[in-house]
Amino acid sequence: MSYYAFIGAVESGFVYGLMVLGVYLTFRVLDFPDLTVDGSLPLGAAVASVAITAGVPPYIAIILAMGAGFLAGMVTGILNTKFKILHLLASILTMIALYSVNIRIMGRPNMTLLGKPTVLDPLEALGIPSSLAPLTLFGTIAIIVVCGLIWLLHTEWGQAMLATGDNPQMITSQGVDTNIVIILGVGLSNALVALSGALVCQSQGAADVNMGVGTIVAGLASVIVGETVFGHRGVARPLIAALLGSIVYRLAIALALGLELGAFSVTPSDLNLITAILVVVALVSPQIKAKVMSRAHS
Repeated sequence: MSYYAFIGAVESGFVYGLMVLGVYLTFRVLDFPDLTVDGSLPLGAAVASVAITAGVPPYIAIILAMGAGFLAGMVTGILNTKFKILHLLASILTMIALYSVNIRIMGRPNMTLLGKPTVLDPLEALGIPSSLAPLTLFGTIAIIVVCGLIWLLHTEWGQAMLATGDNPQMITSQGVDTNIVIILGVGLSNALVALSGALVCQSQGAADVNMGVGTIVAGLASVIVGETVFGHRGVARPLIAALLGSIVYRLAIALALGLELGAFSVTPSDLNLITAILVVVALVSPQIKAKVMSRAHS
């Protein structure tokens, strides 16, 4: 792997790590399978690109994108908790609706940001090379978000989120409205996913309505890889593992795409196959490790 491919993979790991942290909140903390992320990632990109094109400062555009993602997540939560629609179906309905909403926001299927100001411009103005500016910014934001989530999950409301996913009957008996916790929790998750989309579109210079396809698969794969490699006990460790899992996942994808065996070479069309293999390896590895350790002790 070349130096630039390595830097690019780590950069992608950080920026998509924000999405992975959102997936972790619903998948592990709330025990809520949420496919809304396939729509909220391009939603964040669409809102940010339209806002920047209209003259809104890039960082304000990111806040607007996060607000839109939060509302999208709340819609999924409300469909599930207030209208008693199965959480998986509720998220699919929101995801499908967001496809049309995103086109409405942009007025077309895609929008370019070439020549427009982005969040990377101030860093490049400080003298940071353009090849390292995204890595610096995305890494800083990802670390701040992880620290913020660790703090949040240690608060009373964060403990209510954890209890809602682990034992909703118990936390309900304590007087906590789990419906509100789920609505706000899914909203927060999708706000992080939209933040990721807003940063990705500014880094790539364009937003596209199809840029969210496969987001949930990549997010779940990163969470599982992170838990397998770095562990999942406690509150802080799983969040750090999710972010590091995103980086490991992107590095593994970059290595696989550069693989050549004689006349056979891996192409971008094999990405879904590679992702599936990575998830299977991550899921099977602990079982194989346990069997090996058991035989070693016997």
